Amino acid sequence: MTITEPIGPQRLKMSGLHMAAVISGVLAVAASNRLFENIDLLWWGIAALAGGIALILVGAVGLGRSIRTAPVESAGYPTKLEGQLDPTLSRGLWLVKWLLAIPHYIVLAFLWAAVPVVVLASGVMILFTRRYPATLFEYVVGVLRWNWRVVFYATGVLATDQYPPFTLARTSFPATFDVEYPETLSRWKVFFKSWLLALPHLVIIGILAGLAWVFSDGPGVGGLVGLLVFIAALILLFTGAYNRGLFDLVMGIHRWIYRVYAYTSLLRDDYPPFRLDQGALEVRTT
Repeated sequence: MTITEPIGPQRLKMSGLHMAAVISGVLAVAASNRLFENIDLLWWGIAALAGGIALILVGAVGLGRSIRTAPVESAGYPTKLEGQLDPTLSRGLWLVKWLLAIPHYIVLAFLWAAVPVVVLASGVMILFTRRYPATLFEYVVGVLRWNWRVVFYATGVLATDQYPPFTLARTSFPATFDVEYPETLSRWKVFFKSWLLALPHLVIIGILAGLAWVFSDGPGVGGLVGLLVFIAALILLFTGAYNRGLFDLVMGIHRWIYRVYAYTSLLRDDYPPFRLDQGALEVRTT
């Protein structure tokens, strides 16, 4: 059974102080890379790196705690990606949605830059405890959720004209993403999930979404899915309707992409299925 929780105003709130900590941490880590180029500033670089990592983790823990709610059960595979097609889409708004979404891109750039640090720290914790720190888990899922809303609105689906909210939390926005929190995780898979075990999927994703996705900070848009969305946008421009078949196929591709990203982020041990589960909603599988 899929659990749907009531959405209240408190669900949208995030800690501004912890967001500032993440941003400051990312900037400090970036500054450390420049300091390491000068041997005379080596210790300053080490201090900036250590301080930046600490700020990122403190900020991520705080943000994860601020949005944490009761867990959501998936419909089958333990990730849930859904999106509702708006039946009254504007014919031409998609031409400028990427421009309207620039504020989201800026914030997401900092949030994504912190994810590798969070995943690495979580991997260390999994080695010792077999558990993903719950607040860091919420942070990573929250970044994926926020990214999916922007992709659904501005670049990778174009299926709603409703502007995405600036939050990691679940909202009433017509696109959502969730991952079931695992009770235990394998220690040894920490070393292999993100590259070796996921390699067959990464090759397929490179075709579906473009090779840039594999080497980027987060799920991007290109390849086959980018072409399909462009065709759907042209049909929308001339007919005023979004082709339902294209929408279902695009959703299936993104569902595959985000399952793989959850797996490579160490969020689950369940190996992603090699299939396109098309359509707006997750369908229960056994």
